[in-house]
Amino acid sequence: MKTKPYLLLPLAFAASAALAHGNETHEQKPAIEYAKAEDKAFGKAADPRRATRTMTVEMSDAMRFTPAEISVKRGETVKFIIKNQGKIMHEMVLGTMAELKEHGAAMKKFPGMEHDEPYMAHVAPGKSGEMGWQFTRAGEFYYACLLPGHFEAGMVGKIIVK
Repeated sequence: MKTKPYLLLPLAFAASAALAHGNETHEQKPAIEYAKAEDKAFGKAADPRRATRTMTVEMSDAMRFTPAEISVKRGETVKFIIKNQGKIMHEMVLGTMAELKEHGAAMKKFPGMEHDEPYMAHVAPGKSGEMGWQFTRAGEFYYACLLPGHFEAGMVGKIIVK
């Protein structure tokens, strides 16, 4: 029996979707026009080269971030260097708690979905990534790993903007 090529197409799409968020990294972000960056409730994308402060955040397979809490000043631009110390993929996604929970629920429903926004960094095991962010509003915000099961296991940190 000969397989018809058009019958394999759905399998090819399913396989690519399943692998879309595998161990690949998204460290090379597409060019961002920082002057036109969208202002979110928790700030806006900023050129990491113009940061006034650099902070290293480590991620581990113990499902924790180090540090677990960060304090910044309103208006401050931070260059985050995100290091994955583990043996599995992790990510750091900035947002409000409501946004992170909503995004996490979508990740559970569609674990292979691709997403690459300026407020997130996906980092392969043993690798580093970076992200520039300006905190334009005071308040409590968060960072989390939204890969299925990681957030629920406690992989979340807090950002206090004064």
